Amino acid sequence: MLQICRAAAERGGCVRVVGGSVRDAILDRPFTEFDLEAFRVRPKKLDRMLEDLGLRVDRVGRAFSVVKLRGVPVDIALPRREVSVGAGHRDFLVDADPDMTVEEAAGRRDYTINAISYDPLAGRVDDPLGGRADLDRRRLRHASHRFPEDPLRVLRGMQLVARFGLEPDPGTVRLCSGIDWRELSVERVFEEWRKLLLRGIEIGRGLRFLQVSGWLQAYPELQATVGCEQDPEWHPEGDVWTHTAHVLDAFATERLGDDEEDLVVGLACVCHDLGKPATTRFVDGRLRSRGHEAAGEAPTRSFLARLTNRRGLVDDVVRLVVDHLKPRQLYQGGAGDAAVRRLAHRVKRIDRLVRVARADARGRPPLPPADCEDCDWLLGRAEALRVRDQAPARLVLGRDLIARGLAPGPEIGVLVDRCYQAQLDGAFEGRTAGLRFLDSLLRRRAATETAPGSSGRAEP
Repeated sequence: MLQICRAAAERGGCVRVVGGSVRDAILDRPFTEFDLEAFRVRPKKLDRMLEDLGLRVDRVGRAFSVVKLRGVPVDIALPRREVSVGAGHRDFLVDADPDMTVEEAAGRRDYTINAISYDPLAGRVDDPLGGRADLDRRRLRHASHRFPEDPLRVLRGMQLVARFGLEPDPGTVRLCSGIDWRELSVERVFEEWRKLLLRGIEIGRGLRFLQVSGWLQAYPELQATVGCEQDPEWHPEGDVWTHTAHVLDAFATERLGDDEEDLVVGLACVCHDLGKPATTRFVDGRLRSRGHEAAGEAPTRSFLARLTNRRGLVDDVVRLVVDHLKPRQLYQGGAGDAAVRRLAHRVKRIDRLVRVARADARGRPPLPPADCEDCDWLLGRAEALRVRDQAPARLVLGRDLIARGLAPGPEIGVLVDRCYQAQLDGAFEGRTAGLRFLDSLLRRRAATETAPGSSGRAEP
């Protein structure tokens, strides 16, 4: 980085560290990426300068105004001047303006806490908008009147208040409430939700920011949980919306640091009770939400469609939502190994399901943190059955039937599934025993075909 700053200075320019890395350094938080901004350096001169330094680059961003260094966690942006040419948030002409002042560039950022810059060569911090004071007060405040130009900044505020424990400035909340979300792309939205779940410390605070800014209506599945009351004996914390916020705060304390695993579980925590608004009824004088787990599939798919196009991720989350009460149900019912195997087959990862169930149980203040005996029991059984982090592998395969003379076709699938169901029920363990079961099944099938009065067609 210093090499780049010195090269720019030799050419009459200035490269400054900006944004999140400066903010995190002030807060004494670790960071691994650097965002740089180049002043008084023309785009072509910047390219040649980086080339002379032996750096390989890719230009990205609107009007290719951002340079990414290959193999290095460094982005270099040129100050940009945007001119509105229409009503939509994409209707802007974007031109790099290397002659823009540091103060004007700061005003074009999203929040004051991200508008602080640092000149490594001079050792000087520039903070024209009072971002350091806002950090000290834990306040989230928009940088300037240009804030509404990019609606994504509202979702960025959501994840920032969750990560840093910030209180939004009332003026910023008012601005957010007047911004339309409808034109945002799924990809950009997903990245902000991803940061909320993977980096948020108080994720519930981020959700409440959506609510006060009026953006919860962008997610009607979540909005429906506001005011959806629950039985106070089980949920003294309040409605489903309040419970969901507490569940996510509990989830945040037990993240694994594996982004993909944490993302699946975090999204399942967001969605686990989306079926309650449609199922909550007074039954015998008490609030009940019978069947809310299965009823949660449709709103979960609808909600996630607003966040991502990753079908596999959506399916993984839905599995956890539909079965999120199973740890307690199986434990209380004294379920056997077959039920645990079948659960592993449905959810694919029992360890993920247990994480959702733990967060659910602990998201009910002022009740003390649950001891989660049911989760410990289920994990122990899953470990013993070797299905803690995977579905039971099929021991009998289609090729085993073909090797025994059956012609390829639909019947093979039926027989393989019959063997798998028997495997889940504990009829056999290990591949050798599975093949013996298959041979016995085929003998019975052959006997049925040759029995007097037989139609000649085996019952599958």
